[in-house]
Formats: sequence, C-alpha cells, structure tokens
Amino acid sequence: MTTVEILLTYATPPSDSVSMALARAKDVYGIRRLSFDRAARTLRIEYDATRLNEAAVIKLVREAGFELVPETAQAPPPAPLPLPVPAA
Repeated sequence: MTTVEILLTYATPPSDSVSMALARAKDVYGIRRLSFDRAARTLRIEYDATRLNEAAVIKLVREAGFELVPETAQAPPPAPLPLPVPAA
C-alpha cells in the first residue's frame, strides 16, 4: 500500500447533504481518511495510491457536490532579466 495525501481548497462550507455524500465517499475502497480545516477551508484526503489516483479522488469529491477552488500557481513566474546595456 502506498499512502498519499492531497489537500484541496473549497469555496463554500459543505451543506448537510454534501457532508453526508462525503461520508459515504469514505466507504470507497482506497479512501483512508478525510479531514477538514474549516478555518483554512481545506479538505485533506488520505488514500491508497495503489487503488486510486488523484484524479479519481477529486472526481469522487466533486460528485459528492463539493465545490472546489481551482488550483493556482503558488508563486508568480520570475521577472525577465534586464537586457545588457551595450558598451559605448
């Protein structure tokens, strides 16, 4: 077994029906743990990578009705280097 964790960010807190659907997602073979950080609006999912991949886990979460925030770049790309000034 290869345990992997992913951290997903959500836009709005889950409703009761979404929470119930996510609870059922824990019954999917390979999902090991779901944990929320309500202050940071994140959902941490631990799963068995020999049974599932990240795309399948995200699909399960979205099918439960959970609204995820799209991933964005962690840091902006570096600024271009200035062109050298020709010697006079």
